[in-house]
Amino acid sequence: MSDIRTVDSMPVRRDDPDDVVARLEEDIIFGRLAPGARLTEDALMSRYGTSRHFVRQALVDAERRGIVRREKNVGATVRFYSAEEVRQIYEVREMLTRQAALMISLPAPQGLIDELSALQRRYCARAEAQDLRGIHEANDAFHLALFSACGNPYLVRSLQDYMNLTLPMRAKNLADRDGLAQSRRQHELMIELLRGRDGWALAQLCVDHMQFSKKDYLKRIAEDQAEL
Repeated sequence: MSDIRTVDSMPVRRDDPDDVVARLEEDIIFGRLAPGARLTEDALMSRYGTSRHFVRQALVDAERRGIVRREKNVGATVRFYSAEEVRQIYEVREMLTRQAALMISLPAPQGLIDELSALQRRYCARAEAQDLRGIHEANDAFHLALFSACGNPYLVRSLQDYMNLTLPMRAKNLADRDGLAQSRRQHELMIELLRGRDGWALAQLCVDHMQFSKKDYLKRIAEDQAEL
Protein backbone atom coordinates (compact mmCIF):
# COMPACT_ATOMS: atom_id res chain seq x y z
CA MET A 1 0.00 0.00 0.00
CA SER A 2 1.31 3.45 -0.91
CA ASP A 3 2.22 5.72 1.97
CA ILE A 4 0.31 9.00 1.54
CA ARG A 5 0.74 12.06 3.72
CA THR A 6 -1.08 15.36 3.56
CA VAL A 7 0.74 18.70 3.54
CA ASP A 8 -1.38 21.89 3.43
CA SER A 9 -4.41 19.81 2.45
CA MET A 10 -2.69 18.47 -0.67
CA PRO A 11 -1.92 14.73 -0.70
CA VAL A 12 1.67 13.85 -1.54
CA ARG A 13 2.55 10.28 -2.46
CA ARG A 14 5.93 9.14 -1.21
CA ASP A 15 6.14 6.75 -4.19
CA ASP A 16 5.42 9.43 -6.81
CA PRO A 17 8.26 11.91 -7.46
CA ASP A 18 6.11 13.90 -9.89
CA ASP A 19 3.97 15.10 -6.96
CA VAL A 20 7.05 16.42 -5.17
CA VAL A 21 8.31 18.14 -8.34
CA ALA A 22 4.89 19.76 -8.87
CA ARG A 23 4.69 21.00 -5.28
CA LEU A 24 8.19 22.50 -5.37
CA GLU A 25 7.54 24.14 -8.74
CA GLU A 26 4.25 25.63 -7.50
CA ASP A 27 5.79 26.99 -4.31
CA ILE A 28 8.53 28.72 -6.31
CA ILE A 29 6.63 30.11 -9.28
CA PHE A 30 3.72 31.35 -7.16
CA GLY A 31 6.05 33.06 -4.69
CA ARG A 32 5.58 30.87 -1.61
CA LEU A 33 9.35 30.33 -1.68
CA ALA A 34 11.01 33.68 -2.30
CA PRO A 35 13.85 34.28 -4.80
CA GLY A 36 17.15 33.57 -3.08
CA ALA A 37 15.59 31.37 -0.37
CA ARG A 38 17.73 28.39 0.70
CA LEU A 39 16.25 24.97 -0.04
CA THR A 40 17.59 22.40 2.43
CA GLU A 41 16.75 18.76 1.89
CA ASP A 42 15.56 18.27 5.49
CA ALA A 43 13.18 21.25 5.29
CA LEU A 44 11.75 20.08 1.96
CA MET A 45 11.34 16.52 3.25
CA SER A 46 9.28 17.91 6.14
CA ARG A 47 7.34 20.32 3.92
CA TYR A 48 6.29 17.69 1.40
CA GLY A 49 6.25 14.58 3.59
CA THR A 50 8.56 12.64 1.32
CA SER A 51 11.96 10.97 1.15
CA ARG A 52 15.39 12.51 0.60
CA HIS A 53 15.66 10.67 -2.72
CA PHE A 54 12.54 12.33 -4.13
CA VAL A 55 13.55 15.75 -2.79
CA ARG A 56 16.92 15.46 -4.53
CA GLN A 57 15.19 14.38 -7.73
CA ALA A 58 12.83 17.38 -7.48
CA LEU A 59 15.77 19.76 -7.00
CA VAL A 60 17.54 18.34 -10.06
CA ASP A 61 14.39 18.80 -12.14
CA ALA A 62 13.85 22.33 -10.82
CA GLU A 63 17.46 23.22 -11.65
CA ARG A 64 16.97 21.92 -15.18
CA ARG A 65 13.90 24.16 -15.52
CA GLY A 66 15.93 27.15 -14.36
CA ILE A 67 13.96 27.91 -11.19
CA VAL A 68 16.53 26.53 -8.72
CA ARG A 69 20.28 27.16 -8.55
CA ARG A 70 22.63 24.64 -6.95
CA GLU A 71 26.18 25.73 -6.05
CA LYS A 72 29.06 23.98 -4.34
CA ASN A 73 29.38 24.90 -0.66
CA VAL A 74 26.13 26.86 -0.87
CA GLY A 75 23.52 24.25 -1.71
CA ALA A 76 20.22 24.86 -3.48
CA THR A 77 18.46 28.22 -3.57
CA VAL A 78 15.43 29.58 -5.39
CA ARG A 79 16.79 31.13 -8.57
CA PHE A 80 17.04 34.92 -8.50
CA TYR A 81 17.26 36.72 -11.83
CA SER A 82 18.92 40.12 -12.16
CA ALA A 83 17.29 42.83 -14.26
CA GLU A 84 19.88 42.27 -16.99
CA GLU A 85 19.24 38.51 -17.03
CA VAL A 86 15.49 39.14 -17.31
CA ARG A 87 16.00 41.44 -20.29
CA GLN A 88 18.33 38.98 -22.01
CA ILE A 89 16.03 36.00 -21.47
CA TYR A 90 13.05 37.92 -22.80
CA GLU A 91 15.05 39.14 -25.79
CA VAL A 92 15.56 35.54 -26.88
CA ARG A 93 12.01 34.51 -26.06
CA GLU A 94 10.62 37.45 -28.06
CA MET A 95 12.74 36.55 -31.12
CA LEU A 96 11.65 32.91 -30.97
CA THR A 97 8.02 33.92 -30.45
CA ARG A 98 7.98 36.35 -33.38
CA GLN A 99 9.57 33.82 -35.73
CA ALA A 100 7.20 31.02 -34.74
CA ALA A 101 4.15 33.27 -35.19
CA LEU A 102 5.33 34.43 -38.63
CA MET A 103 5.69 30.81 -39.74
CA ILE A 104 2.02 29.99 -39.02
CA SER A 105 0.09 29.70 -42.28
CA LEU A 106 -2.89 32.05 -42.43
CA PRO A 107 -5.81 31.74 -42.52
CA ALA A 108 -5.25 28.95 -40.00
CA PRO A 109 -7.05 25.61 -40.31
CA GLN A 110 -10.39 25.44 -38.52
CA GLY A 111 -9.06 22.56 -36.45
CA LEU A 112 -6.41 24.80 -34.89
CA ILE A 113 -8.95 27.54 -34.19
CA ASP A 114 -11.30 25.01 -32.57
CA GLU A 115 -8.45 23.61 -30.43
CA LEU A 116 -7.37 27.07 -29.26
CA SER A 117 -10.98 28.10 -28.58
CA ALA A 118 -11.43 25.03 -26.36
CA LEU A 119 -8.17 25.79 -24.51
CA GLN A 120 -9.28 29.40 -24.07
CA ARG A 121 -12.57 28.26 -22.52
CA ARG A 122 -10.59 26.06 -20.13
CA TYR A 123 -8.30 29.00 -19.33
CA CYS A 124 -11.27 31.25 -18.57
CA ALA A 125 -12.93 28.59 -16.43
CA ARG A 126 -9.76 28.14 -14.37
CA ALA A 127 -9.50 31.93 -14.05
CA GLU A 128 -13.08 32.13 -12.75
CA ALA A 129 -12.25 29.42 -10.23
CA GLN A 130 -9.04 31.27 -9.24
CA ASP A 131 -7.14 28.03 -9.77
CA LEU A 132 -3.54 29.25 -10.23
CA ARG A 133 -2.16 25.86 -11.23
CA GLY A 134 -5.03 25.37 -13.68
CA ILE A 135 -4.57 28.85 -15.17
CA HIS A 136 -0.85 28.23 -15.62
CA GLU A 137 -1.37 24.84 -17.28
CA ALA A 138 -4.16 26.08 -19.58
CA ASN A 139 -2.15 29.16 -20.55
CA ASP A 140 0.94 27.17 -21.49
CA ALA A 141 -1.18 24.60 -23.36
CA PHE A 142 -2.75 27.45 -25.37
CA HIS A 143 0.61 28.90 -26.39
CA LEU A 144 2.21 25.54 -27.19
CA ALA A 145 -0.77 24.61 -29.39
CA LEU A 146 -0.54 27.98 -31.15
CA PHE A 147 3.21 27.86 -31.80
CA SER A 148 3.17 24.20 -32.79
CA ALA A 149 1.33 25.41 -35.89
CA CYS A 150 4.64 26.89 -37.10
CA GLY A 151 5.56 23.36 -38.22
CA ASN A 152 9.07 23.34 -36.70
CA PRO A 153 9.23 21.15 -33.57
CA TYR A 154 12.79 22.29 -32.78
CA LEU A 155 11.67 25.91 -32.67
CA VAL A 156 8.73 24.93 -30.47
CA ARG A 157 11.05 23.04 -28.10
CA SER A 158 13.30 26.10 -27.81
CA LEU A 159 10.25 28.28 -27.11
CA GLN A 160 9.09 25.86 -24.44
CA ASP A 161 12.50 26.02 -22.76
CA TYR A 162 12.29 29.81 -22.59
CA MET A 163 8.70 29.68 -21.37
CA ASN A 164 9.99 27.53 -18.51
CA LEU A 165 12.82 29.97 -17.81
CA THR A 166 10.34 32.83 -17.47
CA LEU A 167 7.97 30.92 -15.19
CA PRO A 168 9.12 32.66 -11.98
CA MET A 169 8.75 36.01 -13.76
CA ARG A 170 5.26 35.53 -15.14
CA ALA A 171 3.43 33.14 -12.81
CA LYS A 172 2.69 35.77 -10.15
CA ASN A 173 0.62 37.70 -12.68
CA LEU A 174 -1.78 34.77 -12.99
CA ALA A 175 -3.26 36.07 -9.74
CA ASP A 176 -3.32 39.69 -10.94
CA ARG A 177 -6.85 40.64 -12.00
CA ASP A 178 -5.81 43.28 -14.54
CA GLY A 179 -3.02 41.17 -15.99
CA LEU A 180 -5.28 38.14 -16.27
CA ALA A 181 -8.04 40.15 -17.97
CA GLN A 182 -5.55 41.56 -20.48
CA SER A 183 -4.16 38.08 -21.15
CA ARG A 184 -7.65 36.71 -21.83
CA ARG A 185 -8.43 39.53 -24.28
CA GLN A 186 -5.16 39.00 -26.10
CA HIS A 187 -5.77 35.26 -26.42
CA GLU A 188 -9.15 35.99 -28.01
CA LEU A 189 -7.57 38.47 -30.42
CA MET A 190 -4.92 35.90 -31.38
CA ILE A 191 -7.68 33.47 -32.32
CA GLU A 192 -9.39 36.18 -34.37
CA LEU A 193 -6.14 37.06 -36.20
CA LEU A 194 -5.66 33.39 -37.09
CA ARG A 195 -8.80 33.69 -39.21
CA GLY A 196 -7.22 36.47 -41.28
CA ARG A 197 -4.01 36.93 -43.23
CA ASP A 198 -2.01 39.49 -41.25
CA GLY A 199 0.89 37.42 -39.89
CA TRP A 200 2.81 40.51 -38.77
CA ALA A 201 -0.08 41.66 -36.60
CA LEU A 202 -0.30 38.19 -35.04
CA ALA A 203 3.46 38.08 -34.40
CA GLN A 204 3.47 41.55 -32.79
CA LEU A 205 0.53 40.65 -30.57
CA CYS A 206 2.31 37.49 -29.40
CA VAL A 207 5.37 39.59 -28.47
CA ASP A 208 3.26 42.29 -26.81
CA HIS A 209 1.48 39.56 -24.84
CA MET A 210 4.54 38.85 -22.68
CA GLN A 211 5.41 42.46 -21.84
CA PHE A 212 3.08 42.81 -18.83
CA SER A 213 4.84 40.12 -16.80
CA LYS A 214 8.32 41.26 -17.88
CA LYS A 215 7.69 44.85 -16.83
CA ASP A 216 6.11 43.74 -13.56
CA TYR A 217 9.07 41.52 -12.65
CA LEU A 218 11.57 44.27 -13.49
CA LYS A 219 9.53 46.65 -11.32
CA ARG A 220 9.66 44.19 -8.41
CA ILE A 221 13.45 43.87 -8.78
CA ALA A 222 13.81 47.66 -8.73
CA GLU A 223 11.60 47.93 -5.62
CA ASP A 224 13.57 45.21 -3.81
CA GLN A 225 16.86 46.92 -4.60
CA ALA A 226 15.48 50.27 -3.41
CA GLU A 227 14.68 48.71 -0.02
CA LEU A 228 18.26 47.48 0.49
